[in-house]
Amino acid sequence: MSGSRRPVILTFFAACAYGFLYLPIVVLIVYSFNRDGVGGFPPRHLTLDWYRVLFADGSMWTAVGNSVIVAAASVVISILIGFPAAYALDRYSFPGKDAFRRLILLPLIVPGVITGISLLLLVVSGGFRLSLITVVLGHATALTAVATTEIFAGLSRLDRSYEEASADLGASGWQTLRRILLPLMRTSLLGTALLVFTLSMDEIAVTFFLIGRENTLPLEIWSRLRRGATPEMNAISTLIFFFSVAAILASQRLIAGGETSLTPSAEVAGVTQ
Repeated sequence: MSGSRRPVILTFFAACAYGFLYLPIVVLIVYSFNRDGVGGFPPRHLTLDWYRVLFADGSMWTAVGNSVIVAAASVVISILIGFPAAYALDRYSFPGKDAFRRLILLPLIVPGVITGISLLLLVVSGGFRLSLITVVLGHATALTAVATTEIFAGLSRLDRSYEEASADLGASGWQTLRRILLPLMRTSLLGTALLVFTLSMDEIAVTFFLIGRENTLPLEIWSRLRRGATPEMNAISTLIFFFSVAAILASQRLIAGGETSLTPSAEVAGVTQ
């Protein structure tokens, strides 16, 4: 194969891959403005009526609020558990460490249906009532493995000389954690929080077994799709897509601004002050 043809072929395959991944999203966005609904290609009459219907749909926005509450709580619990677990795996040696490192990945391997059924049996046997609280506990249980894995990867890339310098200056373990380690880990922690939040917002299998009377957004959409696809589903999906893109861009800007505001050297210099 000649060198001139190779870039053309690679460009063609790249365009096909991007089309396969993103063309359905483009179609979804276009049809969210289609007056004729889901059918009728190509769209001829553009309108915002479906967004007006969506914004007037109280049950849909209640489900959105429930999903945000569940996702935010899952982020907090997953990181509060995942950070100490990842720190112990990276910095300490203890009996059963290798087994613990492998078992922490178990929720990522086990199908969500199995995880949901097992958590449901645990909740019912404990006498708890199904609600958003049980959904939060289920999401946190399933996503703590993700948080631990991501934070462990971030810890393994850190230069420990800053922590050693902090200890040499007489800083306590808590001071080193608060003034050195956490600032150095803010990129990994923010990325982990964003990943856990996104996965929680999208979780269906575990939610299905643990939900009570309230609905989360994925289950609300799923229950409505059983009665047939509507343009309102396209509208809410479009908003979710643009919100996700905006959140990622905002987090990247926040990370870039935070990392240039204070260097680790300055933290080490001021840790004992």
